[in-house]
Amino acid sequence: MLKQVVEGVLIHQSELLENNTVVVQGRDGVLLVDAGITGAEMTCLANDLRELGLPVVAGFSTHPDWDHVLWHAELGDAPRYGTARCAAFMQDVLSDADWKAGVAEGLPPEIAEDTPLALYGLLTGLPAGTARLPWDGPAVRIIEHPAHAPGHAALLIDERRVLIAGDMLSDVFVPLLDATDHPIEDYLVGLGVLEGTADDVDVLVPGHGSVARDEEVRARITRDRAYVEDLRDARVSSDPRVVAPKPGWEWASDLHEAQARSLARGRARGDA
Repeated sequence: MLKQVVEGVLIHQSELLENNTVVVQGRDGVLLVDAGITGAEMTCLANDLRELGLPVVAGFSTHPDWDHVLWHAELGDAPRYGTARCAAFMQDVLSDADWKAGVAEGLPPEIAEDTPLALYGLLTGLPAGTARLPWDGPAVRIIEHPAHAPGHAALLIDERRVLIAGDMLSDVFVPLLDATDHPIEDYLVGLGVLEGTADDVDVLVPGHGSVARDEEVRARITRDRAYVEDLRDARVSSDPRVVAPKPGWEWASDLHEAQARSLARGRARGDA
């Protein structure tokens, strides 16, 4: 079911991981950001858009994690964009003859049978440094940064004052670091880049979880920075997402434990 966030911007949230697909209305159709994770959900989304008379005219993947680069034939064959680094990462994945088996192995078992891979990761990389999304709709700024995943980008819809944050600033997942040489530093840079847009933002749509508004936008940046700094300094975090963001999500604490152990091993080796 589509839910309006502000005029001209709607979201469709998945059930399992609370992925937020964002729909931005343009002149002749919609921009679809991070299309969803199951065939049933994407078919439902396509049907809702058809009933509203809103064809999909462009797509965008905020980053190359599996749950952000899916697509369904029912959504049409509009160009699907990503940053140059994001698209290059996906091309590398798809160049492996066994890529589909590798992706399928990593899917949550609850949805593995209903996650369509036929159009997986087929992105057009925008030239490095592209500042605006090429589409016939409200101006959309591309805010690329080094946190979380290669070529990760947030989108800022200026006239709606909406920031689509990708896998950042969630209220259900702690910040998840990328496997780079300097993951903590990269994440803090990414948070700084997003903080630099905060004066232009009234509404934040994270990749997972609930929408934030007004002062809660900066509060989420502050909370994520505190969590990452706790990791950096090997402190016990008081972040409530470390235990469980809500009942039934106790498994999410494993994400924190895994990256805390990984950083501890890096310190023991002298990597950090």
